Order: sequence, then C-alpha cells, then structure tokens
Amino acid sequence: MSNIEQLERELSLRKLQLSNLLTLTQAINENVPAAELYKMYCDFLRWHIGISKMALFFRENGRWQCVQWEGISDDDVHRYDMSEVLPRFVTNTRVNGDEHPFVRQFDLVLPVMHKREPIAYAFWSEAPGEDAYSKLQIAIAITNVLAVAIENKRLFKNQLQQEIFNREVQYAAEIQQALVPVQLPSSQHYQLSSIYKPHFAVGGDYYDVFEIKDGSLIFCIADVTGKGIPAALLMSNIQATLNALVTRCQSLEEMVTEMNAAIFRVTGGDRFITLFICRYEPHHRSLHYINAGHTPPLLLCEDEVIPLTNGCTILGGLPKLPFLEIGGLCLLRNATLFAYTDGLTDVRNNRGEFFSEERLIPFLKENCHLDARKLNTTLLEHVENFRQQQPLPDDITVLTCKIFI
Repeated sequence: MSNIEQLERELSLRKLQLSNLLTLTQAINENVPAAELYKMYCDFLRWHIGISKMALFFRENGRWQCVQWEGISDDDVHRYDMSEVLPRFVTNTRVNGDEHPFVRQFDLVLPVMHKREPIAYAFWSEAPGEDAYSKLQIAIAITNVLAVAIENKRLFKNQLQQEIFNREVQYAAEIQQALVPVQLPSSQHYQLSSIYKPHFAVGGDYYDVFEIKDGSLIFCIADVTGKGIPAALLMSNIQATLNALVTRCQSLEEMVTEMNAAIFRVTGGDRFITLFICRYEPHHRSLHYINAGHTPPLLLCEDEVIPLTNGCTILGGLPKLPFLEIGGLCLLRNATLFAYTDGLTDVRNNRGEFFSEERLIPFLKENCHLDARKLNTTLLEHVENFRQQQPLPDDITVLTCKIFI
C-alpha cells in the first residue's frame, strides 16, 4: 500500500471516528437516557477503536456498578465487589498481571477524575494496529466526555430531587404550622403564649389548647422521639387523636389511656411520645394534670417553684400503661405554669455548657411578673444570647400559662 493510500485510509478512519464521536455528543446534548449512551459508547469502542473487551463503572446509589461490558461473562461482572479495588487506580494504568481476577482480563484501566474524585472507571483490552496509540487517545477523549455527561445528569437529577423534596417539606411545614394554634385563648382567668421552633422545617414537638364548655381550660405539650419528617408524621397523628379525645373523654385519665393505646397501634412500640396535659377549672381554682414522661413543667407561685411530675410513663412504648397518677393542686395565688420541651434546656453555648434547668429557673423567677407573651419573648432573647450562634440541637416548644386568681 502506497503512502498516499495509507494516509487516505487513516484520514477516512479519523473522519468516521469523529463522526461517531459527534453522534455520541449530540445524543448527550439531546438528553438520551444513560443506558442508550452506554451502548453507543460500547459500540464505538468495539467497531471503530477495535477494543474487544471493556467494562465501564459508574457510582450508583453509593456503590460502584458495572453499567456496560463487552467480551467478558455476566458472571464475572456480578461475581466481584469492586468497591475496594477501583480506588487503587488514580491514573491511566497498564495492567501487568494484576492479582485481582477481574482486572487481569484487561490491558488498561482509565479512571476519570473530577475535582480529584473518581466519577468513572473504564477497563479495556489493547487496541490493535499500528495506530493503537492514536485510537486510545480518541477512546480516552470519548470516555471523558461520556463520564462528565453522566455525572452532570446525576448532579442535575439530584438537584431536581432535592428541589422537589424541599418543596414537599415546605408544604409539610405549612401544614404542620396549621396544626398548632396561632391564636391562643385569653380571659380574666388566664393568659397563654407559645414558642414553636422546629429543628428542621418540620418537627415532632406539639402543643394545643382547648376551651371546654364548662369553662375549664385544657392544654398540653408533647415531644415525639426523633426529628424531622418521621416525628412530624406521628405528631400530626397525635394532634388528630387528641382533638377527638378532648370532646369525647370525661377525664384526663381516660384521655391519656386511650392516647397511649392509639399511639401503640400506630408505632408498635418502636416510637413513643412524652406528654404533659393539664386541666384548669377557674371557678374551683383547681389544676389537675398528668405528666407522661415529659420534662416536668414548672409552676411558679410567688417565690415557690413546683415541678409537676405526677403521671405515668411515656406513651406508645407499651400497649397498656403500668401505672397512672393524676396530680392536683388548688391555687390560692396568681401563678405561672411554664411547660417546655427538652430542646430548650439542651441548648449549648460555645463552651459546651447546657442552658439547663439551673439557668431556666432563676430566669423565670426574675421575669415571672411579665405577661405571658413578654415572658416568652424575653426568654428567646436570653437563649439566643446564651447559645452564641451555636446551632439549636432539637425542636424547641414552650407553652406559658399565666393564671389569675
């Protein structure tokens, strides 16, 4: 074959290779599914580069998966976990008697890197012919183009899924905000104010207030185990259950017993809640409550601070409550009932110190003369100053009730 014929042959081959490279690039731009791109890539290497054996790895769902292969058995592809083998290759490597049986089948390993992190690995047999080096350069170029395209697809898909998830969480947050009361009742006998700060967009804290026809007031605060969406789902179930029980049950004991059974039916004991529920009857000045494993609310009467601890164990952990004790007091003076979730006292500052009950009680004593809203506003400012930009560790909910005798 003359030199001119040889040059014409090489030129024709290059045109064909570039044409196929352009076809693959156009397919990438047209957002062709990844599976089709893999097949086009494999066909290109086999028919136009002359690579008889190949395997292409991409990370899927956190694991390296062989997404396309040629010239090797399906058993070889699925037999080996390559997660610990692939990171050994950080540059283009010729395989010379590698000890791993899968790697030994090939001549070359090409890791495709992005920001020093591997996004793909290609295993090839040697390209035949005198122009093998030129062919491999084209194969390397097209592998890099494909790998970057697939990575961009993955990033775009993740971004789209994250945006959808964020919108759904935002909708969930709006629904959850609608489940907790915004306007709290107020009368000559009592005044209420709340703080509700989920750790994430949604959370597992809950509070509610009910004015009963006989003039009494029922209010509660609860904390579901965990954070985020699972806790929020259980919280919404609790809200619906409690709203039904308040209108049907005659006593706090009946209410709490039925709520425990309802939560256990839903969770099977895998999740539970802590709950404080209280009934205040202004005409009798009587306060009855049940504390179901909740952080004890504090009742402040002048200089006296009374933790409200009587009650039962957590709700939802057992099908039946092993014990239940109703707490009761007769109020003779104006009082402040301060109920909260443990996210408040778990706040830390830069020194790692907890806000703790030891700091909360002196604050309440000093500020209990304030009305309920002002007390909560001042408390939030105090906590913000204490934590010094440290992140909140958990949901924070506070329900403050001023009782006037």
